[in-house]
Amino acid sequence: MAHEHKLAIFRGTVKFKNNITKIWGVFVFLSIVTIIEVVLGIIKPEFLTENRFLAMKLLNWVFIILTLVKAYYITWDFMHMRDEKSSLRRAVVWTSVFLICYLILILLIEGDYIYEVYKNNFIKFDF
Repeated sequence: MAHEHKLAIFRGTVKFKNNITKIWGVFVFLSIVTIIEVVLGIIKPEFLTENRFLAMKLLNWVFIILTLVKAYYITWDFMHMRDEKSSLRRAVVWTSVFLICYLILILLIEGDYIYEVYKNNFIKFDF
């Protein structure tokens, strides 16, 4: 018995005729998000690099959010998580959410500590 995959993305707002067009649609979406990341990394808009939120530049938060969006769609569509039972989806998604929150917390704590060490001249900038 063949299983039919769901042929819509963005919670059903964009629908495709078959799996091949859906794969290309998701590929185009992921490419657009990647292009936005690359352009922001090259031009580094001033308003995103000067303003901070939770001890990190807004540009870094934009990169984290866009990377999470890409990870979500890769898992959801290319790894067919959309077609799995809700209990498996929850197990994978909630584990990932907690891991990502923990890693961001570690990034903020350790990054701020290292910044303070260099700022207070405990160690010289030698790079």
